Amino acid sequence: MKLGALTLALLTPFALHAQESIIVQSTTSTANSGLYDYLLPIFTEETGITVNVVAVGTGQAIKNAANCDGDVLLVHAKPAEEKFVAEGGGTLRTDLMYNDFVIVGPAGDPAGVGGMTDVEAALKTISESGAIFASRGDDSGTHKKEVALWNAAGVDPKAGSGEWYRETGSGMGATLNAGIGMGAYVMTDRATWINFGNKQDYTIAVQGDADMFNQYGVIPVNPAKCPNVNVDAAQSFADWLISAKGQEAIAGYRVDGQQLFFPNAPK
Repeated sequence: MKLGALTLALLTPFALHAQESIIVQSTTSTANSGLYDYLLPIFTEETGITVNVVAVGTGQAIKNAANCDGDVLLVHAKPAEEKFVAEGGGTLRTDLMYNDFVIVGPAGDPAGVGGMTDVEAALKTISESGAIFASRGDDSGTHKKEVALWNAAGVDPKAGSGEWYRETGSGMGATLNAGIGMGAYVMTDRATWINFGNKQDYTIAVQGDADMFNQYGVIPVNPAKCPNVNVDAAQSFADWLISAKGQEAIAGYRVDGQQLFFPNAPK
C-alpha cells in the first residue's frame, strides 16, 4: 500500500469530514439574529463540516439554490419552499423552528397602533393615517408575509409607494436602520429585533396575532438536479438540525435572556 493510501485509510470519519464544507443559502433574519454565530461552531465541532452561509432574502436564496449555488436551503416562506421541492430543487422540506413577526415603531406612535394585536387592523390604520411604513420590498420571507398581511387587510400599499410606503430593497437589519432613520413603522421578525443594536426610541407596537407566525424550514438541495451538491455533508447538516441535539442547540440560543427561536421539527 502506498503511503498516501495508507494515510487516507487511517483517517477517522471526523478527519474526513474536516475536509468538507457546505454552502447554506439562508435568510438575512437568521444571520442578523446571531443564530449562526452560535449554532455553527457546535455543529462543526461535532462533525468537522464547515458551513458557509449566504444570507439573502428568501426569494433570492431559493433562486440561488435552484441555480445549484448551494447545498442546503434554510428559509421562511413555506409555500415557496414547497414549490421549490415540487419542482425538483430540493429533496425534502422539514419544519425546523419558528418565532413570530412584530411591527415596531417610534415612541410617538403617529398612527396610534401601539398595543394592537390585530395586525390587519393595525396595517389598515397605518395606511389611513399616512404614517410612514418601511418595507423590505425584496421578495424575502418577511416581505412575502408582509404582502400577504396587506392583502388580508384589504390595502394596496403600492398606491402609496414613494409617499407613506417606502421600499428599501434591502435586508432586515438595513431596513430597520433606514426605517428608524425616517421615523417609519417596520415589520421584522422578533429574533432580529431582539438582537438589533440601533433601537433608539423604538418599541414593539403590534404583536400577538396568530397571522404573524413565522415558520422556518430546512431543505437539502437535490443532487439529481445539481450534481455538484455535497450530498452527505448537506444531509448531515439537515439531519443534525432536526435531531434532538440540533433542536436543543436552537432552543438554547438566547439574547438578553430571551429565546429567539423555538424548535419544532417533527419527532
